[in-house]
Amino acid sequence: MLRARKLSARDLTAAFLERIDRLNPILNAFITIDHEGAMAAARQADERLDRGQSTGLTGIPVAVKDLFCTENLTTTCGSRMLAGFRPPYESTVTRKLKEAGAIILGKTNMDEFAMGSSNETSWFGPVKNPWDTRLIPGGSSGGSAAALAARLALATIGSDTGGSIRQPAALTGITGLKPTYGRISRYGMIAFASSLDQAGPMTLSAADAALVLQVLSGHDPSDSTSIQADVPDYSAALNTSMEGVRIGIPVEYRPDTLDPEIARALDAAQEVFVQQGATLVPLSLPHTRHAIPTYYIIAPAEASSNLARYDGIRFGYRCQDPRDLGDLYTRSRSEGFGAEVRRRIMLGTYVLSSGYYDAYYRKAQKVRRLIADDFQRAFAQVDLLLTPTTPGTAFPLGEKVDDPVAMYLSDIFTINVNLAGLPALSLPCGADTRGLPIGMQLIAPILKEDRLLAVAHAFQSATSWHQRKPEL
Repeated sequence: MLRARKLSARDLTAAFLERIDRLNPILNAFITIDHEGAMAAARQADERLDRGQSTGLTGIPVAVKDLFCTENLTTTCGSRMLAGFRPPYESTVTRKLKEAGAIILGKTNMDEFAMGSSNETSWFGPVKNPWDTRLIPGGSSGGSAAALAARLALATIGSDTGGSIRQPAALTGITGLKPTYGRISRYGMIAFASSLDQAGPMTLSAADAALVLQVLSGHDPSDSTSIQADVPDYSAALNTSMEGVRIGIPVEYRPDTLDPEIARALDAAQEVFVQQGATLVPLSLPHTRHAIPTYYIIAPAEASSNLARYDGIRFGYRCQDPRDLGDLYTRSRSEGFGAEVRRRIMLGTYVLSSGYYDAYYRKAQKVRRLIADDFQRAFAQVDLLLTPTTPGTAFPLGEKVDDPVAMYLSDIFTINVNLAGLPALSLPCGADTRGLPIGMQLIAPILKEDRLLAVAHAFQSATSWHQRKPEL
């Protein structure tokens, strides 16, 4: 309708801003709502559409996780440490969105510094799941997931360090893509664990994800980890035939403890692929069981290093009336960071300390190599892998907040992908008896996002799970 000029970008943006104003007090999905900036961008989009110079995202209202720096717009990372921070520069992700003509409605809530699996650690309060506001939406991109599921935007941007796009996507019934490490620039993205962090789109379908990924992908000289590789036409690849596609089913991802309703949804999804001509191949990824301990050594180690800059002097929150320099450092970091962030900084500092580096950090890096080798061997046999995204559906707010190990296990099916640097996508494939969304995960070899999107699109062309939406 935008292209046909039956609807203006200004009218569309105003409608979304009205819906955000009405529903955000219930969901707490946004930290910052940029009314003025969004309407200014909408006016520019209308001018661009009138000139016939639009892209696929021109005039489309989107929201971005609050860890992407946006020039002169508050960027908090969900933390008291950065509350009120207005970056003097633009992240590559938001710059590309703006250049494509997308309308950035605001910045979405998130677990503090992207550390969490339930979106309960934000300084700005927990996000509620639109399917049932007594439940968590997943984390750490829970604000982006909840905003999209509630139709407060047409696409959102999240980040994924151990499953933070895919896990909330599964728990809110949307499509979430974690691209290959380095496929999207991390410039201007506030770091949690630098060797694992990856930005990605959260959308209502694989077709929409292809549009957004097309805009965000590409080499960026400002990011030394950015991949120098051609960007394929993701939308053109969507209609690839499923005939002859080999889908691996790793035995380690179907434990006896898996929720029976999730197991049944996956069985039904596998049957859809078989009917379309795909072949299922049972296989093994033997080092899967080491993923959680490996991740919780590497990620906190990198976090402790990245977050050392927030000392109350150079960056971040500063305590009031310090007695001396030591008190300034200690109280600024103790008051500025929440409990989960402090826990991971202490864990990371410990595993990097003299005498323990070889015993923990170096050994974890060796295990990471073994996990990546498992995937490499698997992809010699199959085109992609199909697994559950989460071990259960959305759980009640507060249920696991005092049990960090139980919380960490929420990401048990997603963490391996980050350790190996692979692309993976979560899409809706069913619902439990309470109507809560169930997600399945597709994993592909490095830089094979086109294959992921094609297979997800084939499933969504044959089913309607991605079209369900919560009543609000």
